[in-house]
Amino acid sequence: MVRDVAEKKRWMSEGLRKLAVFVIVSCLVLLTAACGSGETSEQQAANTETAANTETLTLSWPLDLGPINPHLYAPSEMFAQAMVYDSLVSYGDNGEIQPALAKEWQVSEDGKSYTFTLREGVMYSDGSTLSAENVKRNVEAVLQNMDRHSWLEAVSIIEKVEVIDDLTVKIDLKETYYPFLQELTLIRPLRMLGDKGFPASGSTAEEISAPIGTGPWILTDHVQGSHAEFTRNDNYWGDKPKIKKVVIKFIPDSQTRIMALEKGEIDLIFGSGQLAPVEYQTLQQKGQYQAMISGPLSTRVLAINSTIAPTNEKEVRLALQHLMDRKTIVEHLLNGLEEEAQSLFSPGFPYSDIKVGLYEYNIEEAKRLLDHAGWKVVDGKPFRMKGDQALQVTIPYRSTDVVHKGLLEYLQSAWREIGIDVQLQAEESQMYTQMAREGEFNLTFNDTWGVPYDPHMFIRTMIGENQLGYYVQKGTAISSSFTANVEKVIRTTDENERRALYESILRGIHEEAMFIPISYRTNYLVANDRVKGLQFTPHQYEVPLSLYELKE
Repeated sequence: MVRDVAEKKRWMSEGLRKLAVFVIVSCLVLLTAACGSGETSEQQAANTETAANTETLTLSWPLDLGPINPHLYAPSEMFAQAMVYDSLVSYGDNGEIQPALAKEWQVSEDGKSYTFTLREGVMYSDGSTLSAENVKRNVEAVLQNMDRHSWLEAVSIIEKVEVIDDLTVKIDLKETYYPFLQELTLIRPLRMLGDKGFPASGSTAEEISAPIGTGPWILTDHVQGSHAEFTRNDNYWGDKPKIKKVVIKFIPDSQTRIMALEKGEIDLIFGSGQLAPVEYQTLQQKGQYQAMISGPLSTRVLAINSTIAPTNEKEVRLALQHLMDRKTIVEHLLNGLEEEAQSLFSPGFPYSDIKVGLYEYNIEEAKRLLDHAGWKVVDGKPFRMKGDQALQVTIPYRSTDVVHKGLLEYLQSAWREIGIDVQLQAEESQMYTQMAREGEFNLTFNDTWGVPYDPHMFIRTMIGENQLGYYVQKGTAISSSFTANVEKVIRTTDENERRALYESILRGIHEEAMFIPISYRTNYLVANDRVKGLQFTPHQYEVPLSLYELKE
């Protein structure tokens, strides 16, 4: 260490004895450091790694997170959008609408104007401040891309956005719409992006310049196809995460995820689509991991396309309903982790108590229906025939969803015994989404969405073109009346009329055999013992990382 002249003079003035003591002690310290220099370096590295481990949670995800554009959909992953961006209001317990970026709001007597008062001092991750002008810019950016959001009524009915003052913004609707606040709570597209996140064009319809949000997490690193890192937003206006960093590794294969967990490369696997039920139970039974299952979050259903052959025939759709062996699926493929679905919407959701019936598993009835529809068993032919056409159905699915893959492979085997040629198509996520939007399927999974979407938004998408549900009802005999009833139910403010309309809609879905309910879907997770505070929320598309902790 270099000493200045003044300091040297001070030491010399203290006397020879003190100087000698100082020199001896200094030499001993230097000697000790020199003898143990290698060990100290290793120990320092170990201490640094230990400190990092106590601050960082690592988990797997089957897909890259995409651009995390708050105003768009796939390939942006919903749980990542929820980590970065906030909405004006939030969806609380029992469906209660709670304050978020807006601390309060007023609704006009006619239900067509909503005035929001924003929280003061809310900061974006780049240090800028939330304002009414910024909220207006975000809402208008969504409105400018209306074609992409036609499925969402809250967007379609916004007439204008007006800034009242720096912290007050007013949204006027074209007409009364009872679920407006509920739809503002959605993860996308009506969440807020900082001004510097907008590209030079000003439009977020294609891209953003950076994912700048007010949420509890800030994206600090993203290597496409490899990993992403999120750091706690210490300026977050709400309850701050207890963990400093989250690293998400993109691992498309379930066996590779399990190996990563066993090696300590990840701490957590979250989501029922990431592990087959048997894989979950195997890890659970080892006793060295924390394993948890949520309550029912949505309904696992197969959607049937009524616009293309052969599922445009009602008797074929009815036959497929009777060929769904829920008991076997739940007990042997889902390993008892879910319950058999008795209705389109799981218990606890609005209007889920409306009973319209369920098709029982009945192979003989299915055969009778197919025979009556002209699909006959022909000697020497492996599948039922009508003229020179074989009875074939195509079922695309996301290749990363191991649960859907297992269920469909079982159905493929079981239905072929009845004479149905089931063609399975494993597709990457973006291609699958495109096929669903263009109606390129006979059947496919279209699980209901859970809170805050069910039932009104799931039903609403059934009348929007280029939506999967649209192809489910469009080819049926009741399409016109069904569409009219859906348009009425999302606008009526009379509870009795709304309930009557929902009953008519759900009865039509049942009688035309549009969806095949299978089970009430749950989420599950497996984590090592260093993670504390593990829990689920009612939102199946969120991973509640802000609530978790790490043991020191």
